[in-house]
Amino acid sequence: MHVARLSLTDYRNYERAELELGPGATVLVGRNGQGKTNLVESIGYLATLGSHRVSGDQALIRAGADAAIVRALLAHGDRELLVELQLNRQGANRAQLNRSPVKTRELPRYAHSVLFAPEDLAIVRGEPGVRRRMLDELLVQRAPRLGGVMADYERVLKQRNTLLKSARARGLAAEKLTTLDIWDERLIALGSELIDQRLALIAELGDPVAAAYRSIVDADHRPELRAVLSIDGGDADGDVTEFETAPSSPLQPATTAERFAAALGALRGRELERGVTLAGPHRDDVLLLLNGLPAKGYASHGESWSFALALRLASAELLRRDSSTGDPVLVLDDVFAELDRLRRERLAGAIAGFEQVLVTAAVLEDVPAPLVARIVHIESGRIVEATQANDRDVESGDDDETSERESGQADG
Repeated sequence: MHVARLSLTDYRNYERAELELGPGATVLVGRNGQGKTNLVESIGYLATLGSHRVSGDQALIRAGADAAIVRALLAHGDRELLVELQLNRQGANRAQLNRSPVKTRELPRYAHSVLFAPEDLAIVRGEPGVRRRMLDELLVQRAPRLGGVMADYERVLKQRNTLLKSARARGLAAEKLTTLDIWDERLIALGSELIDQRLALIAELGDPVAAAYRSIVDADHRPELRAVLSIDGGDADGDVTEFETAPSSPLQPATTAERFAAALGALRGRELERGVTLAGPHRDDVLLLLNGLPAKGYASHGESWSFALALRLASAELLRRDSSTGDPVLVLDDVFAELDRLRRERLAGAIAGFEQVLVTAAVLEDVPAPLVARIVHIESGRIVEATQANDRDVESGDDDETSERESGQADG
């Protein structure tokens, strides 16, 4: 699959933008703050229903506008699909497929992309929530219905936390809080499914991550992923010590739901004291290891970058295996400036087989030659139509015959 055409209306700094794309590699080049990242961010949003830079939608809507619209014409072979998303400042967002209304959570079923950006260093070095988000975004792209499960879990979790805070304020004892059992049942049902899906994904990522890491580094640092589950006594936030759960036999190990229920029972007193739910997928983590040691804290800067890249490349490989519409769109947002020459060249080789690769760069010379097949210049919020690789010296904005699209304030 590739994006054949991208259209933006009132998105970030673009009042209007039209960009024709095709298979192969395209480099979006321009100084920092011109709007390069905004273009690729919009493609990533269609696939994940989220931005890699901000947590909410409001920052994506151009100042003074009531809504932003992202349209992408997706092509796979002879088939084309028009995907449209309207982000509203007030009210729910809206989506269309080939001009017919659909639920927004259906979009990841059709738009597949994997985006790697400097912010992804936090996957290795940052907080557990960043790693949970990485897993969940990949899960939703592979099985869009899980987006609904995640939303339902968050609603139940919010209600349960509200009840715990109310009980704490009223000084209720654990044995008198019988209404909590009702929320526990729903939390366990939804949370167990999410935990099991994440565990399966972590296991499936193992070999592709190792292969991707070797392709970038050319060394065997034995990258591993290991789940840390709060229902088994582990806690990503370090707030919960070990606790006793229901014993299980080797022949009949306890199910995820049984372990979850046992954990909630063991933690209920502490939850009432804290007014917060202390076990569940919202408190889990995935431990990233290199040579048997936690990458967070032990890995060098270059090793951390390579691990983060390997995770994204492995995600793209899984999507490629699953999809009936071909490769996901691979987006590298300002990545090459952070890599040394050898890693740049090896990364370019690792992604050469993907149907469409979009690269952003402030300096064109940072991008390896094999990826500079087509160049699009971005200047002061204007899209200047493409030049070919042999026209690399053409300066954006100097050719009066190129088409430009005006936009508002620069951002990204």
